Amino acid sequence: MTRSRIIALAAFIVLAGCGRVTELKPARGEALPVKPLMARATPTPAQLLSIPPYAKPDRIDELMKRSEPRPLDPFDLPPPTGGAAPSLPPGSETAPTSAQPATGAQPAPGMPATPPPSPGD
Repeated sequence: MTRSRIIALAAFIVLAGCGRVTELKPARGEALPVKPLMARATPTPAQLLSIPPYAKPDRIDELMKRSEPRPLDPFDLPPPTGGAAPSLPPGSETAPTSAQPATGAQPAPGMPATPPPSPGD
């Protein structure tokens, strides 16, 4: 036999030994882990090795049936340059009321008192 055939045969035998499956048992002289405090019985090795549902959740492949606009985001802040925040549509819950000060009355803390000059000025 040639050297390559001997190496191939040895690799096949080693690979075949990797697929051997036996029942899991604790090592000699060792016991299973102790029963958890709130459990009714000590879990078996198969129960200890099973993946709980929260570790591998089911995938949701439901396609969107129709597009819907995103809800208003109360944390959608204006850009740091001091530009005005986008206006809200009429009738929205976060629209300013009469009890709130007008938008142009005072600048927000940390913002300049006058608007920045436009590039054409």
